[in-house]
Amino acid sequence: MSMPTLDNKQNLPAADDATTPTNDDIVRVREFLVDLQARICQALEAQERAGGGNATFVPDDWERLEGGGGRSSVLAGGKVIEKAGVMFSHIHVHNLPASATARHPHIAGRKAQAMGVSLVVHPTNPNVPTSHANVRLFVAEAAGEEPIWWFGGGFDLTPFYPVLEDCVHWHQVCHDLCAPFGNNVYADFKQWCDEYFHLRHRDEQRGIGGLFYDDVNTDSRGWDFETCFNFMQAVGNGYLDGILPIFEQRKNTPYTDEQREFQLYRRGRYVEYNLVYDRGTLFGLQSNGRIESILVSMPPLASWHYRLEPAEGTPEFELTDYYLKPRDWLTP
Repeated sequence: MSMPTLDNKQNLPAADDATTPTNDDIVRVREFLVDLQARICQALEAQERAGGGNATFVPDDWERLEGGGGRSSVLAGGKVIEKAGVMFSHIHVHNLPASATARHPHIAGRKAQAMGVSLVVHPTNPNVPTSHANVRLFVAEAAGEEPIWWFGGGFDLTPFYPVLEDCVHWHQVCHDLCAPFGNNVYADFKQWCDEYFHLRHRDEQRGIGGLFYDDVNTDSRGWDFETCFNFMQAVGNGYLDGILPIFEQRKNTPYTDEQREFQLYRRGRYVEYNLVYDRGTLFGLQSNGRIESILVSMPPLASWHYRLEPAEGTPEFELTDYYLKPRDWLTP
C-alpha cells in the first residue's frame, strides 16, 4: 500500500512544549474518548428504539496484566442493529510487537501506551451499510528521551445496496470536517482510505471509503499536539454526523430474503479483510490483546458462495461494477 505524500504542512509556530504531550494532555484525550464511546452508544441505542427494537449495549470492563484496560460495549440481536461493538481501550505495552516496530524501527525498545475508541456496526437491514470508525493516540516513551507520539484513525462505509445520495453525504461529512485543517487534508486521507481498505487478493474495495490516517504528528503534517487532538475530535464526532442520517433514511426500507442472503455473502468480504489485512487486528493479536475485544468486529453471520456472479443490470452487480471503486464522490 502506498501512502499519500503529506506535503501540505501548515506553518504553525509551535514551541517545543506545544509538540510534546504532557500527562494532562493524555488525560484530556482519554476523557474525550470515554465520552465519545458513551455518546456513540447512546445514539445507536436511539436508532434501535426508533426502529421498534429494544436491544441495548452491554458494557464489559476489563484490565490488562501489563497495565491499563478498557470497556467493550456490545449490542447484539437488535431489530435495527444485528451487532455493534464500541470499544474504548487505554493499554500499556512493555514489548512492542513487530506490527509496530516494522513501520517504526526507531521506537524499538521503548515502552508505549495506546488509547482509542474503535467501533463496527452491522445493521440488520441490508439497505443500511456496515460502518467502522476508529480514533487513537500512540505514545512511545524511554527514560531521558522525548516521547514519540502520533494520532491515527478515520471512518469508512461498507454498503450492500448503496444509494448514491448516501455516498455523497458520507464523503461531504468527511470533506467538511477536514476543511478547517488544510486544503489537501480530505484528499490525502480519502486516498489513504481507498488504498488501505483494499482486498488485494480480490482486487476489490471493501466499501466506498471515507477517511483513514496514521502517524499524524508535528513531523508529518506540521501540526502541534493540540491541532492533532482537535482533528481527532473532529473525526470522532464526524462519524455520527455521517452515519445517523443514513440510518434514519434506510432502516425501515423493506428487503427480501434474497437481499438478506447477499448481505451475508458480502459480509464475508468484511471478515476476509479484518483477518488478513487490518493492522489494528494484527497489533492486538501480536501485543497479547484481549481476543474478545479484538474480534468483536466480526459480523454475527456471514456466508461464502463459490463463484457468485450477479447478473448484469442488477443492484448486486452494480455494487462492484460502480460503487466499489475509488472515485470522486463529491462530483459523482
